[in-house]
Amino acid sequence: GGKLGQVVSTAKTDTFSTTSTSFTDITGLSVSITPSSATSKILVLATFKTAVSGDIAFFQRLIRDSTAICIGDAASSRTRTTTANIPGSTGNIDIVTQAINFLDSPSTTSATTYKIDCKVSSGTGYLNRTGFDTDSASLPRTASTITVMEILA
Repeated sequence: GGKLGQVVSTAKTDTFSTTSTSFTDITGLSVSITPSSATSKILVLATFKTAVSGDIAFFQRLIRDSTAICIGDAASSRTRTTTANIPGSTGNIDIVTQAINFLDSPSTTSATTYKIDCKVSSGTGYLNRTGFDTDSASLPRTASTITVMEILA
């Protein structure tokens, strides 16, 4: 047990933005894997770059198919999420590197999709670019990745 099986990875090199206050998928930041055994575990490694425009909250979740996984516990009206940009923690042009490292047990041999979804409290949330995006060599374009690895039982 504990040997590495399949490895599937994708990189998103274009930008994404959302004004949605309901969770919506980040296009192009998803991978699908078909476990060889129902007892296999799936190690999910994701690194993605986020920014906001204004003093807003920008939430991101790890999703298996249609189920949010690796999210915080319920606590009254607080948003259950995997990672976030919190009001006051970033400026308009700052990029925050978000990282997810999660060992999942999907208990299936069916094709399984892992992806990132997101929403904002208001305003706009961005991926792979700053919130203030004038044409300047001092402002970056970044890349985001998601990789899944099958750990054989």
